[in-house]
Amino acid sequence: MAGSSLFLLIDDIATILDDVATMTKVAAKKTAGVLGDDLALNAHQVSGVNPDRELPVVWAVAKGSSLNKLILVPAALAISALAPWAITPLLMIGGAYLCYEGVEKLAHSWFGNAQEKSAQHQELVEAIKNPDVDMVALEKDKIKGAVRTDFILSAEIIVITLGTVATASFGKQVLVLSIVAIAMTIGVYGLVAGIVKLDDAGLQLTQKRGEGRWLWLQQQIGNSFLWSAPLLMKFLSIAGTAAMFLVGGGILVHGIPVVQVAIGGIALLSSGVPVIGLFLDAALPIVLDGLFGIMAGAVCLLAVIIIQKAIKKLPFANG
Repeated sequence: MAGSSLFLLIDDIATILDDVATMTKVAAKKTAGVLGDDLALNAHQVSGVNPDRELPVVWAVAKGSSLNKLILVPAALAISALAPWAITPLLMIGGAYLCYEGVEKLAHSWFGNAQEKSAQHQELVEAIKNPDVDMVALEKDKIKGAVRTDFILSAEIIVITLGTVATASFGKQVLVLSIVAIAMTIGVYGLVAGIVKLDDAGLQLTQKRGEGRWLWLQQQIGNSFLWSAPLLMKFLSIAGTAAMFLVGGGILVHGIPVVQVAIGGIALLSSGVPVIGLFLDAALPIVLDGLFGIMAGAVCLLAVIIIQKAIKKLPFANG
């Protein structure tokens, strides 16, 4: 009997771990959009910092990110235990915010003042060159800004993950949220650390002198690092923005039955198209989720602009 009980216990534990692993994978996929944006934003946060201080800054932000998740994970678990009805509205808010943030980024990129961006960049460069500038204070400002950004993005990740495991037992929720929080923090900031030092590694390799195939190969690798570093940052930014629409739009679509049924119907009709029907059936829902995300983000941005203008017209706004 004791042996049977032990095997049953081991089987139960294995089942729970398998469920946790599966839910963690699903949660990781659903939060990919936020992570892509998180990665790109945090890599940009340390641009302009003295190369010798890049890794310490990344480490400081990573510690701030860990503290954020220590606050957010218990808060999410409390919501799940005390007010589970709030999970869906929070997911919808998180999805809408993702779409809004994506559209705002596109609007800033397309309609932003190029001269203003260039002036801000030049101001930062001059500040770094100026020996009278307090670099410690500059670093602290960058760290605070990155940690604030991380809090928002981490909240989105935790809410999306919570929605994935909303029907699971409390123990599984704790495990999945903890695994996602730890894995995402290590993964994001580990990659950020690698990205910000990629150009430095490339420069060191290109400066090696001597003869031989091995040295020539190192120099070529260094050149490829220097060439690919800015392209990698650009790719992360584009991929992160696209994924935000796909993830945010997907959340909103699944929360609005009418839209979900309509998109499902379109995908079903497309499956009958010769040759590419199966491809369309799989791809169309994803594309339509993204398009719906763009439209929802545009509506949110328009609403924010109208509200901001209305507030500015209030008597106390200028007082």
